[in-house]
Amino acid sequence: MKAGDVNTGTQIHEGTAFVQTAVDRHQAPLLRYAARLLHGDADRARDVVQDTFVRLMAQPREQVETHLAEWLFTVCRNRALDVLRKEGRVSFFAEGQAERLAAAEPRPGSGIERAEAHAAVLRLIGHLPPNQQEVVRLKFQNGFSYKEISRITSLSVTNVGFLLHTALARLRKEMAAQAE
Repeated sequence: MKAGDVNTGTQIHEGTAFVQTAVDRHQAPLLRYAARLLHGDADRARDVVQDTFVRLMAQPREQVETHLAEWLFTVCRNRALDVLRKEGRVSFFAEGQAERLAAAEPRPGSGIERAEAHAAVLRLIGHLPPNQQEVVRLKFQNGFSYKEISRITSLSVTNVGFLLHTALARLRKEMAAQAE
C-alpha cells in the first residue's frame, strides 16, 4: 500500500459519512417535497430523491457543504420538474394529494385540536396558487430563508417575499372567516 492510498481511503470514508449524514437528515423532507411536486406519486418521488443523493455523491464536499439543504432541494426540484416535463404534466400540487401523504417521521404534539388546526391550515394552503404553495412550504415546512427559496425556485427574493406576504394574508383572512 502506498502512502497516498491511506489518505484516499480516509477521504472516501469521510465522503460516505457526509452523504449518509445528508440522507439521514434530509431524506424525509425531500421525499415530502418531491411527492408534492409529483402530484403525490411516492414511487417517482423516491426515484427523484435517490437521484438527488446520487448527484450529491458526485459533488466535491467542499462545494456543497456550506449550503447543503439548499443544494439538495434545488436538485430535487429540478429533477421532479424534469420528470413532469417528460410526461407533459407540469401542473403543480394536485389539490388535496399532498395532505394525504403519510410523513416518514411522526409529528410532535398529536393532540386532536392541534391535528384539526393543522389539517385546516393544510387545506387552506392547498387552495393557494401553486407558486404560493411552494414558497410557503419551503419557508415554513423546510425553514429556508427568502434568499434560499429564491435560489431553489429561480424567483427573485422580492418575488418570494411578495408571494409569501400575499399567501399569508390570504391564509389569515380565510382562517378568520372560518373561525366566525
